[in-house]
Amino acid sequence: MVQPFTLKEGIEHVMRHARWVSIEKRGIEQAADEILRRKLSVPGWNDRWHFTEGTWRTAHYLLVLDALNFSFWAPAGTTRWGIEYEGTFLRGYWALAAALKRAIESGLPLYEAEFMASCTAEQLAQILAGQGEIPLFEARLAHLHEVGQTLLGRWNGQFAQLIASCEQSAVKLSQRLPQEFPNFLDESPYRGRHVRLAKRAQILPADLWGAFERQGLGQFNDMDQLTAFADYKVPQVLEALGILRYAPALVAKLEAGEELAPHSEEEVEIRAATLAGVEELRDALAQRGRPLTSVEVDWILWELGLSADQRFKPYHLTRTTAY
Repeated sequence: MVQPFTLKEGIEHVMRHARWVSIEKRGIEQAADEILRRKLSVPGWNDRWHFTEGTWRTAHYLLVLDALNFSFWAPAGTTRWGIEYEGTFLRGYWALAAALKRAIESGLPLYEAEFMASCTAEQLAQILAGQGEIPLFEARLAHLHEVGQTLLGRWNGQFAQLIASCEQSAVKLSQRLPQEFPNFLDESPYRGRHVRLAKRAQILPADLWGAFERQGLGQFNDMDQLTAFADYKVPQVLEALGILRYAPALVAKLEAGEELAPHSEEEVEIRAATLAGVEELRDALAQRGRPLTSVEVDWILWELGLSADQRFKPYHLTRTTAY
């Protein structure tokens, strides 16, 4: 069996061989200057759309949220899934966060491992009811069952016990999550080796860190060791900032709305270059007197990606449960 690289070794392996995506050093410097010039700040934890009450229930909510946090885009000509919550119409990740919060507020014990393990398709459909159909519904139901069953079978129904076993290490937690819950596994074959990208496995400790304000169940001593989270939006922003350069053939595919197959060279290179680009941007910001973790840089970029920046080209489309 081929052993996967560590996450950072895998990024380096991809970037040594990449032919679809490259990193522009000049773009790194210009983007760092732009972030400082615009005084872009790290977004605070959003407790308007997230369920946040400071106990183990919040940790269980985040486990469910990140187990289901993938693939929100809709094919051209179809309705993208979204919900209305407290008078605001939300799509994508925010719609999922608010839909789960709405369910808890309605009285569903979504934070209970027993409910996760036994939730029916009809119940989940009601939780996610809104405009349009959420993609990969059956996979989301399977992920929900898996986290509930594993919590019950191995951790006495308590995610807090798994978190505690990682001894305040975000890296250990990100590595344990795919072992305990296989739906968090995120690695791709690339030129003879397996490359870890670990989007959802890393974003969960980061979400705990944010929701618990770096304390209690969110207290980790090595957050600076996590990378960014390789998804759709962050590479779109990095390309717009001039950090990522795509080969003309890849640009043509993106502009035509062509789907990239999961684990294809193009898709793996976009995701690996995203992580490498954020690492370099973080270093450039530190050199300018703005020390941040890669997670914080990611959050700044993701928030920037919600703006109507005219530089943004279409993001890549891959139907996957990884992100």
